[in-house]
Amino acid sequence: MPLEKKEEEFGDLLFSLINYSRFIEVDPETALEKINRKFKKRFEYIEKNAEKPLDDMTLEEMDDLWNEAKSMFKF
Repeated sequence: MPLEKKEEEFGDLLFSLINYSRFIEVDPETALEKINRKFKKRFEYIEKNAEKPLDDMTLEEMDDLWNEAKSMFKF
């Protein structure tokens, strides 16, 4: 599938999610802001606690740190 078509389909999905958020009375901008803060905090934990440069870590090593961050920071 060409990139342009993928972008269009993804845009349709995002639009549908925004409409759904209105249906369930959730402000999509607030929800996105909260998840961005949560992601940032967890990623900063990985950066701070990595025993080697992130470029040298495996996905499994990063995932282990991510799971540690998830268990430490309950949102």
